[in-house]
Amino acid sequence: MALDQVAETGGVWRRYAPHVLMALAQLCYTLMYFITEAAFNRGLNPYVYITYRHLLVAVLIWPFAYYHERGLRPKMTFKLFMEIFVLSLLGVSLTLNMYFASLKYTSPTFVTSMVNTIASMTFVIAIILSIIVSSTDVVRHEFRMEIVDAKTLRGLAKIAGTVVSFAGVTTMTLYKGAVIRCLWKPPVHVNSGGGGAVPHDSWVKGSILAVASCICWSIWYIMQASSLKRYPAQLSLTAWMCTVGGMQSTIFTVFMQHKPEDWLIGFGLKFWCIVYSGLACNGFTVFVQLWCTEKKGPVFVTMFNPLSTIMVAILAYFIFGENLYVGSIIGGVIVILGLYMLLWGKEKDQEHGASKEQELELDCEKQARKVSDVYAVQQNGTEKPKTVK
Repeated sequence: MALDQVAETGGVWRRYAPHVLMALAQLCYTLMYFITEAAFNRGLNPYVYITYRHLLVAVLIWPFAYYHERGLRPKMTFKLFMEIFVLSLLGVSLTLNMYFASLKYTSPTFVTSMVNTIASMTFVIAIILSIIVSSTDVVRHEFRMEIVDAKTLRGLAKIAGTVVSFAGVTTMTLYKGAVIRCLWKPPVHVNSGGGGAVPHDSWVKGSILAVASCICWSIWYIMQASSLKRYPAQLSLTAWMCTVGGMQSTIFTVFMQHKPEDWLIGFGLKFWCIVYSGLACNGFTVFVQLWCTEKKGPVFVTMFNPLSTIMVAILAYFIFGENLYVGSIIGGVIVILGLYMLLWGKEKDQEHGASKEQELELDCEKQARKVSDVYAVQQNGTEKPKTVK
């Protein structure tokens, strides 16, 4: 009885492990937004933050990746390295530098709402790639992630969800709206500190940076789903991306920041912000996303982004006393609605595909039985004359 209960518990965990891990990843991201915002307001440079964060993770992950996946890593080739170079550019250096720069000009609630569009962008880009490379069988097998049948309800749901999500993005970008101020003294202050506070102005500039980062992220999700087939060592791939992305960000930061004091962070909030972001958001969450992408696909990973939006909005208003904007709230709700319309259509697509596979397997079994029956009859027919003789 005890063994049956253990087996049953193990089965439940295997079934829901991706869901639990993605929820924990979103919690890590939620806390990161407020910690980084407080560090930025105290003078931490976003480009320096991205550089230190990824170099720290690379140093910590490589020993585990080297010993744990020694027999799993494929041989590194120039083509594979260039693929990792592009992955690092899209998923680490370019994307995150734009993303955290947008945080300086907007708010945590805005940027987390914008992240919810990644699923729709991933869907659209996957469709475009499928159309572009449809003439090449090899590439089609790797990149044809999405199929739209506009004659079915599930296909219409995916199209409508994408349109609704982009309508929400447009609302958040062009309409800031009235401010909703906190009516009580917040228990935690994130905007206090040194004179490095930056006001949330240039809303359109921050919006453009956030949209651009989400487009890069969408391409990264599609590329990593394909790259995992050629480089199945997830921990090593995470270490490679952090290393290469950190080096890319270092070169970019050297060109952008010429003051040596920008690289000095001390051991206060700036230091612990980098440590937390590196361990929790680059180490743990990136590994979880790679694992869940392999198990469930890239759309499953992006479906959990609204959870972070909700948690950020609650903490921002009730705990940290930050202002909310009507445009961000309305646009965020529209984006989430579109996201789940898209995901509903995606789920129905998977159910339809699974039922077709079952029908195909049954047809194959029936054909195999017919062939075996015919073969048995032929064998019996040829043996009878031999017996008579």
